[in-house]
Amino acid sequence: MQDAITTILNKYDLTGKYLDASALNTIQNYFSNAFNRIKVIEIINSKSSKIVREAGARLYNEQPELLRPGGNSYTTRRYAACLRDIEYYLRYASYAIIAGDINILNERVLDGLKETYNSLSVPIGPTIRSIKILEEIIQNELQFNSTDLKLIISEPFEHIINSLSEKNV
Repeated sequence: MQDAITTILNKYDLTGKYLDASALNTIQNYFSNAFNRIKVIEIINSKSSKIVREAGARLYNEQPELLRPGGNSYTTRRYAACLRDIEYYLRYASYAIIAGDINILNERVLDGLKETYNSLSVPIGPTIRSIKILEEIIQNELQFNSTDLKLIISEPFEHIINSLSEKNV
């Protein structure tokens, strides 16, 4: 697992180059947004249970068929597994936020996830919706005005969503 700085240093080390203006700009951006990333993580850490409960409640309110017989969250075990997965997405998104690097999500969460869900007949649509709901809850909690600050929150969630979504070939 790497943060934005380690990722940049590794890239330049592999090519045997000194850091250029682009690399220094990326590092400066990482540090200039550090306080806001910490603020986001503090909210996630202090309210994670509430955020997961609210995300689950909103998902099942929007898609009650998931809880009915034949639905993917019908039975206590399946319902608990869904909430567990929502918590995983929140936790790993928080890692990506504090690291300032969404590549953490690729190595820790996304590699093979879609295929696993498909093999287990887990519907991707509600999964994607639950991730979007997590993003919305955190955005509403912090109410950042700046697009750059909103991007700190949305980037990891949107990356997960895009990775799980169907792609046109």
